[in-house]
Amino acid sequence: QVQLVESGGGLVQAGGSLSLACVASGPTSKIYAMGWFRQAPGKERQFVASSRRTDGVSDYADSVKGRFTISRDDAKNTVYLQMIKLQPEDTAVYYCAAKDIPVRSGSLYVWDWYDYWGQGTQVTVSS
Repeated sequence: QVQLVESGGGLVQAGGSLSLACVASGPTSKIYAMGWFRQAPGKERQFVASSRRTDGVSDYADSVKGRFTISRDDAKNTVYLQMIKLQPEDTAVYYCAAKDIPVRSGSLYVWDWYDYWGQGTQVTVSS
C-alpha cells in the first residue's frame, strides 16, 4: 500500500507564495502518475495538477495555469506543488494523490480514479 504524506501548507497573504511537498512510501514503483487536488469548505474536491511518471507530462486546471507548478523528484518519491500569486479563492485543503499503473481507462482530472491519498494540508490565503 502506497502511503502519501503532504507538508508545506500554511497561511499566506494574497499575492504570496507557498510550496507543498508530498512524499510517497511503500510500493512506489507501481505509481503511474501523481496529482494534487483541493477542497474548499462546502465544495467538491477539485483537480489542481497532475504529472505522469511515464512521460513527464503535466497538466493543470485552468484556474491555476501560470501560477502553480507541479514537479517531481522520482529519486526521492516526492512531488511538489509550487504556488505563486495566491488568491483567497485558492484557500482549501490540498490533497496529494497517486495512481497505480492503470488497468482500465480513466482520467487524471477525476479524483476517484486515483488509488491513494494523503491526509491533506491546509492552505489559507488572506485578502
